[in-house]
Order: sequence, then C-alpha cells, then structure tokens
Amino acid sequence: MSTKNREGFDGAAAVTRSLLGWGVVAGPFYLMVGTALALTRDGFDLTQHQLSLLMLGDGGWMQRANLILSGVMTIAAAIGFHRASRGSKADRTGTLVLVCGLGLIGSGIFAPDPMRGFPAGAPEQVTFSGIMHMTFGLIQFVALAAAAIVAARWFARRGSGDTATYSRISAAVIIAGFAGGAALSTTGAGVALLWLAVVAGWAWLLVASISAYRTVPHPDAHRRVAATA
Repeated sequence: MSTKNREGFDGAAAVTRSLLGWGVVAGPFYLMVGTALALTRDGFDLTQHQLSLLMLGDGGWMQRANLILSGVMTIAAAIGFHRASRGSKADRTGTLVLVCGLGLIGSGIFAPDPMRGFPAGAPEQVTFSGIMHMTFGLIQFVALAAAAIVAARWFARRGSGDTATYSRISAAVIIAGFAGGAALSTTGAGVALLWLAVVAGWAWLLVASISAYRTVPHPDAHRRVAATA
C-alpha cells in the first residue's frame, strides 16, 4: 500500500523504484569489475578461464567481494520486484530473484577449484569448496531462468509482449549456456557457453528491472497532478 506525506510524495513508490534500480546496476558492476580484474591478473585468460577463478590466488578477495556485492544488489532488486508485483502471481519473480542473489553470495563464499592452469602451480583437484561453488552456481542460474519465465507472464498480461518474449528467450539461453558450460567446463567452448549464460542473465535482470520500474507510479505523480489542477 502506498504511503503519501502531506505534500503528496509517495514514499513507498520511491523505495520500490530505488530497489529496482539496483537490478540495473548489478550486472554492469559485476561484469566491469570482473573484466578489469581478469585483465590485470597474471596467467588469466578470458577465453580459457571462468571469472570465478579470479577468487583464487593473490587478490582473490576482490572477485569474492565482487560476487557478494553483486548478490546483495540482486537481493535489493528482488525486494523491488516483490513490491512492484505485490498482489499478483508475479510476486514469485521477486522470490526467485532473491534465491539467485543468495546463490551469488554463496558462490562468493565458497571458492572454485583451480582449473586449466590457473592459478599457476595450483593442483587441480575436486574439493568441498569447489563442489559448493558449483552447487550455488546451479541454484543461481536455475532461479534466474525461472524468474524470467514467471516474469514473462506478468509482462504479457501488462501488454509488454516484447519484454515477455525476451524473458522467455533469456530463460532458455541461461539454462542452455549453464548446462553446456558445466558439461564442457574444461574446454574453451565451455567457458564461452558460461559467458553466454552470465551475460544473458545479467542482461535480463537489467531489462526486467527497467520494465518493472516503469510500472511503479512516479513518487511525485500526485504532487504534479495537484500542481496542474
């Protein structure tokens, strides 16, 4: 329920819009920070290594922080989705985006196993931390794909057919990219597929957050109406 002060400012709408704004910021933040780290780490090859491997070795804490902060931003966006779609079945979108955010944080807590010579000299073996990292990654991607499917129905009902179609395509790309990347994780093709899933997921969150943002009334709408009356 919206709450307005005596001047007509809708504080609830302002909070919802602010929360959804983090869904726009999260993806570009993660990709820019991760790419910057990748380009400055000795031995790291963007065509051969997953960004999560940057959690290993010297300076690994920076990629760990990148994942966790991106997860926090995603959770903020999830709350925004829930508030924007409250009262409809689409509020499950917020729940699923929340699970994705928790998956990001979990992936940031548990480091992956060394792979394909990175970090240099590290033994390539399966560890509990590596298994947990993959598990949280699976949760993250599945939840985001499911959120896209649920949101597609909401966008369609609101007349946003293009966004609904984009959401369905994004869900398919996210699942296919992650599944293919996991199956071929030790090859360059697998890394490329994981990149596809990551970029598709962040791009969907950005587009969906903007679309949901536009459904929320401007906080000053009542003030503007009063001023022109």
